[in-house]
Amino acid sequence: MCLKLDKIEKVYKMGSQEIPALREVSINIRDNEYVAIMGPSGSGKSTLMNILGCLDTPSAGEYNLSGEDVSKLNDDKLAEIRNQNIGFVFQTFNLLPRSTVLQNVELPLIYKGLTVSERRRMAEEAVARVGLSDRIKHKPSELSGGQRQRVAIARALVNNPSVILADEPTGNLDSKTGSEIMDILNQLHAAGNTIILVTHEEDIARNAKRIIRLRDGLIESDENTVTAQPAFVTAVN
Repeated sequence: MCLKLDKIEKVYKMGSQEIPALREVSINIRDNEYVAIMGPSGSGKSTLMNILGCLDTPSAGEYNLSGEDVSKLNDDKLAEIRNQNIGFVFQTFNLLPRSTVLQNVELPLIYKGLTVSERRRMAEEAVARVGLSDRIKHKPSELSGGQRQRVAIARALVNNPSVILADEPTGNLDSKTGSEIMDILNQLHAAGNTIILVTHEEDIARNAKRIIRLRDGLIESDENTVTAQPAFVTAVN
């Protein structure tokens, strides 16, 4: 799935004042790329992530997702694209505290009209991919931070999306656990997923093959790092 942004702008209005978050940003992301988006606070990286994930729409410009101009779609169609094509991994995990691991991972499947047995099978497979089959009946409060992030990754995977957007996925984790999470994302990229990673950490960004740096809503640099070795290669048990 190819993502193409052409002169994307995003302006937020605060009273009579207009605050530009993105200024004519143009980016092409090819199928199975591994891209890190970096920049200081206020650079526009979170806004860019939200537009790429169809969580927000641009004020101007065109965003094509596999040839479809999503910048002109309504909320229902955007929700359908998010559910079918994009998996999200957030820094704060965003898990339902009273639901089990299986129930959290099943959640995106509820809107697909699948049977209970189909949802369970797909969720169990996704949980197995992140090495948590023995925790499937646990609730988030019974898991470590790294395990909760693995659940979030399993939930992102359960619909077999083409694109995985990870927003500071190691931000709340210690370095060892963060390395395990990055190893999972590296494996997903090797399996064919497009990975787009927002981070402020250089060692995390070096896992990607391309680093886009933003500053003041503009692209400061767009660097190909295909010769770099992954910063983390810790095996996941």
